[in-house]
Amino acid sequence: MPWNRVNVDEQRMRFVVRAVSGKESLAGLCREFGISRPTGYLWRGRYERGGSFTALQERSRRPQHSPTRTEGWKEERVVILREETGWGAKKLHALLRDEQGMPVPVRTIHRILERRGLVSEAAHAPALQRFERSRPNELWQMDTKGKYPQPERECHPLSLLDDHSRYLVGLYALPALTIARAWPCLVETFRQHGVPQGMLMDRGSLWWSEQNGWSLTWLSVQLIEQGIGLHYGRVRHPQTQGKVERFHRTLGAEVRHRGLPAAWNQWPSLLAAIQQDYNQRRPHEALGMRRPCELYQPSPRAYQEQPRAWEYPPGSEVKRLNSQGMLEDGGRRWFVCQALARGWVRVERVDGKVLVSYRHMYVREIDPQRECTRPLVITRQEARAPKPATDAARGSGEPPVALRAPSGSPDPPTPNAAKTKIEV
Repeated sequence: MPWNRVNVDEQRMRFVVRAVSGKESLAGLCREFGISRPTGYLWRGRYERGGSFTALQERSRRPQHSPTRTEGWKEERVVILREETGWGAKKLHALLRDEQGMPVPVRTIHRILERRGLVSEAAHAPALQRFERSRPNELWQMDTKGKYPQPERECHPLSLLDDHSRYLVGLYALPALTIARAWPCLVETFRQHGVPQGMLMDRGSLWWSEQNGWSLTWLSVQLIEQGIGLHYGRVRHPQTQGKVERFHRTLGAEVRHRGLPAAWNQWPSLLAAIQQDYNQRRPHEALGMRRPCELYQPSPRAYQEQPRAWEYPPGSEVKRLNSQGMLEDGGRRWFVCQALARGWVRVERVDGKVLVSYRHMYVREIDPQRECTRPLVITRQEARAPKPATDAARGSGEPPVALRAPSGSPDPPTPNAAKTKIEV
């Protein structure tokens, strides 16, 4: 099996899982994966030396030795001038050249400042191309607008916008940015307009957590269980969600024009009026002066009040996490993920380690010998297969595939009597 069009980390994971099992010859595996035997020994040796599958991840290509690196005293001089003046690389370049006769390239100065953590704002990369989905409900953009202070409580508008038609499927007033407040609004939207294929969000606390490798929150897990693919924008790049960001500018203008509500209970009716006019009355220049309602239609995918249980492959060892997101195994408890509390997970035992996967994604590696666990940001192959695998493929013992970016399964697996169904 050649490397083309497959993430390198995915191939390493699959290769090493099979190589350490001792059931197949290394030479045969190398031929199957289309790699040389030295490369195969390299990946297996890296796993054995590291003692963890996380050692297979792509390493930095930065040289270990840099003979031409800027001398330390020059770096210190750059840092001192930066702290003294607060200037950027171009101005520091001129200062060093004119006052001290020390010509240091602008790019070198900027890299020094980056290494020392003295660049406060990352430069916004230009958008390489503008994207737009070809049909309604292929992608919704979701975001919250900056709060509006009120005497009795704050208002945090929550917006959900269809990427193709710019149709505002949801606009809600939240008194606080909490999952308990936001999730009922999403449920109401899904019941009214159906479920989209994917949702694009920033890294807000409602749907992005720093507490686990997959950045899962309870809310994002609920979206995954509805078969919604999760897409996250880059840090400090709001242009990724340009459509909903542009709507928020319109929303701010509308609120100023109509008048800021004097009381909290006036916000829902105000936002409902703005949503109605935006969808039905206001021409949109990006749509050729058409209204969003002319292009939008509800999703054929209905909201599942009780999501269908995930079907793991036959013969899988499946266990349920406790209320703290911990796995009980071998008479001990191991932390997996708080957001997956009481969820069913698949357990695979490889080379004395326990690999834990939830639905289509690996989430944790447990090493009982070292008494430690590690997050695994890896996605299972079943999530990307739109059709059921053949019986031959199921019986081949082929291990899962790895993906590094958080995303939900775009479609739930096709029902098949041969798979093991776990009732929640």
